[in-house]
Amino acid sequence: MKKEDVEEILSRLREPEITIQNVVSSADIRQRLDLHEIAKKIKKSRYDPEKFPGLVLKLDEPKAALLLFSSGKFVCTGTKSVEESARAINAAIEVLKKHGIEVKRRPLIKAENIVASAKLFVKVDIEKLALELPNTLYEPEQFPGLIFRMKDPDVVFLIFASGSLVCTGAKKESDVKRAVYKLRRILAEGGYLVFD
Repeated sequence: MKKEDVEEILSRLREPEITIQNVVSSADIRQRLDLHEIAKKIKKSRYDPEKFPGLVLKLDEPKAALLLFSSGKFVCTGTKSVEESARAINAAIEVLKKHGIEVKRRPLIKAENIVASAKLFVKVDIEKLALELPNTLYEPEQFPGLIFRMKDPDVVFLIFASGSLVCTGAKKESDVKRAVYKLRRILAEGGYLVFD
């Protein structure tokens, strides 16, 4: 398809609607933590080392769930942005300090996985996409969506015929947007968009 035709198609489309659903971040405070002590001091934490080696700490503001490990590493889930995830990790450290647990260093925080949903507002011919586009997996008898692995940015999409998407694996929010717009262009260039 000619570049001018692709640009014309893209200009007629509504802008994609992208919503961050979950951010998973890790943090490291580079000190050992006594999880038994934390569990005794913070009543709303949960720690059962027979079942899981981490301590679970849920926060109301920002709403998040954190796993704390004796190595001083944290995993934070349930937030809707990288910034909110960092706030949740810092809030958890404040909770520790408030309960007399010394935290000596600032956490090293890193976004590990951003899960986002998106709407393209146009249908997608996923049968044709499965036949022609590399790095796809489509088994409609098992799952209605097509899996597409994009290399740059390094993300995985679930693509539905309705034009709804799920994007996972991004480490930056800007990569989610870049990936969705890149996918939209790939779909337009390949003639995979279905107009009613």
